[in-house]
Amino acid sequence: MKKETLAIHSTNLKDETAASIAAPIFLSTTFERSEDGTYPKGHMYARNSSPNREVLEKGLAALEGGLRAFAFGSGLAAVNAVFQCLQSGDHILMPSVGYYASYKLAEEILGPWGLQVSQVDMTDLEAVKNAIQSNTKLIWIESPANPMLSLSDIVGICQIASKLSIKVGVDNTLASPILQNPIALGADIVMHATTKYIGGHSDILGGAVVLKEDDDWAHRIQRVQILMGATPNPLDCYLLARGLKTLPLRMKEHSKNAAILAEKLENHHAIEKVHYPGLPSHPQYDLAMKQMPNGQSGMIAIQLKASENATQKFASTLNLFQQATSLGGVESLIEHRKSIEGPQSSTPGNLLRLSIGLEHVDDLWTDLRSALDKL
Repeated sequence: MKKETLAIHSTNLKDETAASIAAPIFLSTTFERSEDGTYPKGHMYARNSSPNREVLEKGLAALEGGLRAFAFGSGLAAVNAVFQCLQSGDHILMPSVGYYASYKLAEEILGPWGLQVSQVDMTDLEAVKNAIQSNTKLIWIESPANPMLSLSDIVGICQIASKLSIKVGVDNTLASPILQNPIALGADIVMHATTKYIGGHSDILGGAVVLKEDDDWAHRIQRVQILMGATPNPLDCYLLARGLKTLPLRMKEHSKNAAILAEKLENHHAIEKVHYPGLPSHPQYDLAMKQMPNGQSGMIAIQLKASENATQKFASTLNLFQQATSLGGVESLIEHRKSIEGPQSSTPGNLLRLSIGLEHVDDLWTDLRSALDKL
């Protein structure tokens, strides 16, 4: 089935009580045992599994082309589950540009437990190859990368890793399973902050891990999910599964709006640089067309011809774009990332990250242009 069909029908939850078309929400934390002590419906306790979480996980696996999926209470909880598959003394290779909290998790929380981590420019295949150590067990890719939207050659990195029996995980949050399928490109693991595009309305915190195989890593992640207990509640699972049903349509509109705005922004006198993989001027445009042929996300990063202080103030001068952390919702957001990430961040001080929503693109451009014209 095509993704539009999969998104709707892979998330169906049959209601055996009233035969409702909309899925019921099972709030129960515990489930009845039969006389012999078994669990006739397959569920024992909500931390282990629940009907709403099960249907969400099956839908995510179907859209990403994986055999197993696991839902978590946040994107970082999902990242943590993957990293905890490793042992003391193992090494993770991570991107030098990417979501700063993922690196901080590996360095500050898991580092003292003996996990080793280093960063490399993931846009350079030769640099990736040279950065691999004898104890490297996982290469962690983020593509498109937050916040500057650089891309990694997923196929190329997976070919390097496969020869050395190294697992490859991809943070696919900014693309969503509609625009990019890392498993089809050779990756073993895909992670999503479902808070973003999958939830799509800025009202759910969640994460997910999808695995290509039902292997030892899948078993380990499942044990981390159960024993660490960072699982989403039934209502959030219901809302995320509902979000999957409209995800293909939303991603098309997010991407279309972003592509139009990126081109307009690139031609404005107050803009120093536009970072958007769908622009022919982007240094990885050809890779974007090959790796993400159905759209290049709803994210744009811009650098103003302004100081860091002026750039930060600019984020509050817009009317439709709200200054806030996060992305992927129906509303458009803007954020000065340097002030969030801290002084150690390599993000330019004049950079703003834009999450392009589902408002009419003409209204969004009017809002941006009127503020830019004043610079």
